[in-house]
Amino acid sequence: MTVSRALKTPALVQLGARERIAEAIKQLGYVPNQAASTLASAKSQVIGVIVPSLSNSVFVETLTGIRDSLNQHGYKFLIGESGYSPERESQLISTYLAHAPDGFLLSGIEQQDTLREQLATNNVPAVRMFDLGTSCDDVTVGFSHEEAGYSIARHLIERGYRQPGFLGAQLDPRMMKRRHGFRRALSEAGLNPGVEVLTPAASTVELGTQMLGQILQQAPDCDAVFCCNDDLALGVLFECQRRGLSVPSQMAIAGFNDLPWSAFANPGITTIVTPRYQIGFTAAQLLIKILRREPIDNPNINLGFRLAIRHST
Repeated sequence: MTVSRALKTPALVQLGARERIAEAIKQLGYVPNQAASTLASAKSQVIGVIVPSLSNSVFVETLTGIRDSLNQHGYKFLIGESGYSPERESQLISTYLAHAPDGFLLSGIEQQDTLREQLATNNVPAVRMFDLGTSCDDVTVGFSHEEAGYSIARHLIERGYRQPGFLGAQLDPRMMKRRHGFRRALSEAGLNPGVEVLTPAASTVELGTQMLGQILQQAPDCDAVFCCNDDLALGVLFECQRRGLSVPSQMAIAGFNDLPWSAFANPGITTIVTPRYQIGFTAAQLLIKILRREPIDNPNINLGFRLAIRHST
């Protein structure tokens, strides 16, 4: 019993006993049988986590928050990459359900109905990240992407730009909400909201260089761009420098997510600072509460965002 407790909840075992157990495990080469433990307790102590991309530092920071949160409670997690595909997400969840996870942390709120039914049938709770639900049916942790897009447009308008354009890649639902907020602010100001370039391709610096050329061909008088991600914004900055366009006097540039290098570009890129680590940490804490049947005061936690104004605008 002491060994079991030391492996599952080491904080409940005195340090001396933990050290003797660790030495015995090392000598024996012992590996706990997780499948047997799950059968005995009906709990796997494993959480399934699905994110859109593992190469994007945005989600790496969120996974770090999840790790730090779950480590406090003795949970481990399985990571899946959906590639922004709802079908791939459903396949991953079906696969992970065979490992009897205690719960899921999912990205976004637009899961397929069949997936939601599957989770309900298996009585596996889920917390959704990066967006906000509209009812108490979903437990969500995130911020308003539409308001983020709106705030960027208002900033550009207040700085005197009158022909802002939008550059969007990936075209996932959260990006489209940022676009909607951006267009809404332009319409309210009586400006043309239709200058944009959209592509389902993954967001990259190289793509940003190409998209600036496309939007200038479409609208030569475009004087500012809101890029759906900072990597696009950096590509736009490089292309402006190549073309001899002064930033921000001839072309203002705004991004999204505040990636680590955004403040150190020349000029620094105005962007939306998103609470990526906090989203992961808070979502994991909420899921633990659900698993422990503890009350949740607010099922939709808005962590907000911040507009970081820099020299690119």
